Amino acid sequence: MKVHEYQAKEVLARYGVAVPRSTLVTDAEQARAAAEDLGGRVVVKAQIHAGGRGKGGGVKLADNPDHAVTLADEILGMTLVTKQTGPEGRLVRRVLIEEALPIERELYLGIVLDRSEGFPVMMASKFGGMEIEEVAEENPDAILKAHFDPDVGLHPYLARQLAFGLGLEGDAFKAGIKLMHALANAYGDTDASLFEINPLVTTTDGRVIALDAKASFDDSAMFRHKDILEMRDLDEEEPLEVEASKFDLNYIKLDGNIGCMVNGAGLAMATMDIIKHYGGEPANFLDVGGDASQERVAAAFRILLSDSSVKGVLVNIFGGIVRCDMVARGVVAAAEEVKLGIPLVVRLEGTNVEEGRRVLAESDLAVIVGEGMADAAEKVVASVGGAS
Repeated sequence: MKVHEYQAKEVLARYGVAVPRSTLVTDAEQARAAAEDLGGRVVVKAQIHAGGRGKGGGVKLADNPDHAVTLADEILGMTLVTKQTGPEGRLVRRVLIEEALPIERELYLGIVLDRSEGFPVMMASKFGGMEIEEVAEENPDAILKAHFDPDVGLHPYLARQLAFGLGLEGDAFKAGIKLMHALANAYGDTDASLFEINPLVTTTDGRVIALDAKASFDDSAMFRHKDILEMRDLDEEEPLEVEASKFDLNYIKLDGNIGCMVNGAGLAMATMDIIKHYGGEPANFLDVGGDASQERVAAAFRILLSDSSVKGVLVNIFGGIVRCDMVARGVVAAAEEVKLGIPLVVRLEGTNVEEGRRVLAESDLAVIVGEGMADAAEKVVASVGGAS
């Protein structure tokens, strides 16, 4: 689950990470009082779930409260387009009015799970304020790394190594180490999957502050963190993914034109791979789960077909606990409800497969039967005219 910058900073501040003073506003006139309280000179920052806001015109410096009102009025209600939003952009519904700091240096600090090592890794770089992926690609030696056990925390010597590597000195060195320990504790305690501070800044008066912050949390662990779950902003999420979550469906929208409904994450990944192998592009990842009901299957099919980019559908089911006949009935019910008008390829194997095929055959649907995964994938790609 992603959260906004101001929410990420709120979580980090609880653990002792230094953040700028700020006020969230949803109306341009509110920016005046906020700027006055923060000293007059402020930064007006659009709050959306995407990076690259500055380049897109969503982060601007205001010299005084009147200027803050003008900028807030410009940014609120705009459709902000960045590399991460795609060409459709995101509507800005709120802005953060934040104190302007006397910045000396811009650095990078973040934590993500390193799946190859099985531990979180804290990453730091002297090159802050830019895309860390570009730094890693062009100058990988500029990325400092320290793996740690979240149950133990970040060892002091690792924090010192990173602080030395960033070139921190004096008060900034001490403040940087303190901030690193706070960041590591926040990561472990909140079941985060990502914390990123870019830039992490040093100021002319020796402070080390998280000027920007990004955070993502493990969806499966949010039952332990009701306070963080309340930060969820449904307006920032893909509507079809929100609808899918109501039925406990694992759905992720993609850019292709072949809708996929599969049971099991591994089979779903393999299905997308084989579609691409035959020149097609999957429109989604959709795992109905190992214990799906007929109602959930029907809901999944309706959600899949709600995507206007879907020009053909592949249902790939290996029946175990999820019986093939139950899936077939769910598909038929949903297809009849929405009046399916696009090609439907179905591959069924496993429990009650013959009954499932009978249900499909006796329906009014023009089902294309796939004899195995490869045959099903080849047929659905051909039915939509090849690659999307």
